[in-house]
Amino acid sequence: MLAGSLALLLMAYGAGLIRLWRGAGYGRGIRLYEAAAFGCGWIVILIALSPRVDELSDTWLLAHMAQHELLMVVAAPLMAVSAPLIALLWAIPAGFRRHALEIVRRPPITSLWAALTAPGSVFLLHAVALWVWHIPVLYEYALDHEGVHVIQHACFFGSATLFWWGIAHGRHGRRGYGAAVVYVFATAVHGGILGALLTVSPRAWYAPYLVAHPSGLTPLEDQQLAGLLMWIPASLIFAGGGLVLFAAWLKESGRRARYQPALPLHPTH
Repeated sequence: MLAGSLALLLMAYGAGLIRLWRGAGYGRGIRLYEAAAFGCGWIVILIALSPRVDELSDTWLLAHMAQHELLMVVAAPLMAVSAPLIALLWAIPAGFRRHALEIVRRPPITSLWAALTAPGSVFLLHAVALWVWHIPVLYEYALDHEGVHVIQHACFFGSATLFWWGIAHGRHGRRGYGAAVVYVFATAVHGGILGALLTVSPRAWYAPYLVAHPSGLTPLEDQQLAGLLMWIPASLIFAGGGLVLFAAWLKESGRRARYQPALPLHPTH
């Protein structure tokens, strides 16, 4: 089912991309780097959800954490900047596409989408998904029930993709780069705190991972490595994204200052 879903997603994006570029011209509508971002994101999802990683994540919290971080920190931002909605719209027949565009352009839909993808909303959604699903009773329940485990992964990936979508597109008539920088650094901080709590905890949080490992690592050491993965590399990626946005903010501010007409020192008549 997973392989079929990923294959269908790839075919739909590819079909929409080909149809769009055939009509509008190569690189128009969806830029080359956006198409490349989709391809890279798709490969990362394939790796994260591969049978081998799934098998390791049954007994290693470190492998499970790597799976989650690949989905949230690597695949999600790649997918967010790949213009997937444009490609999927162009993948459907022209008549259905026009009807779909008429529906999504109606004020209730546009207002709801703007509110849902506003930087503050996506920050809150992703933070709630991250912290709530790491509560031991919910985390263990997801491990014991495959359907709930799929929902957990969908929450992680979906909220992270919405987060990066809201950040990447928020400068267009919304909060601008400044708010984006704040929300990205805030996400790095609270995600790092969760990773630090896992790392310094004196006991293992999740009962399914209280198993002996052939490598000799204890369950607590396994948890400490998983916490470090969330604490250091993931936080550094978020911090790096924040710095990129900060640099873009400075560039945009300089551009606006350069082209803004100067006010006269004295009023003229």
